[in-house]
Amino acid sequence: MSLHSIARVLLAVFCGIQGLATAVMDLNRTHATHPQWLGHARFHVVWQTGTAVALAVVEIVLLLRGPFASERFYLAALLAAMPMVGFFAALFARRIYGGTLSDPGGIPPARFHLRGREFQVDMNLVTEVAGVIIVGVLVALYRYSSS
Repeated sequence: MSLHSIARVLLAVFCGIQGLATAVMDLNRTHATHPQWLGHARFHVVWQTGTAVALAVVEIVLLLRGPFASERFYLAALLAAMPMVGFFAALFARRIYGGTLSDPGGIPPARFHLRGREFQVDMNLVTEVAGVIIVGVLVALYRYSSS
């Protein structure tokens, strides 16, 4: 199997996990059916989740066999990065709209101690950073195999 094929398969797996994980994480009591969320907020999270799942399906289809394989790979990688771009835009703008990374009914941040100090790390942030790194590595692998 060529490096191109490996990168394409791994990106397709990433896209599938991205869509599935979004559905699993958001279509439950911590988000879409959270008892303290307003109905309109629930509507938006289900809308966002449906969009992420549909996007994942399109990305996987793009990565299947067909003409213009390189163009389709880069388009799928770009589309896979868009939810992460949206996450970071929301993260950096959250003071404007009063947003938080988690709430008492959601997934709590991971806590760890280092040199006597407690640190909290939001798992959404960890996941999105990991996603950016994974897509970047796969694009680099694809490009490297082209040279």
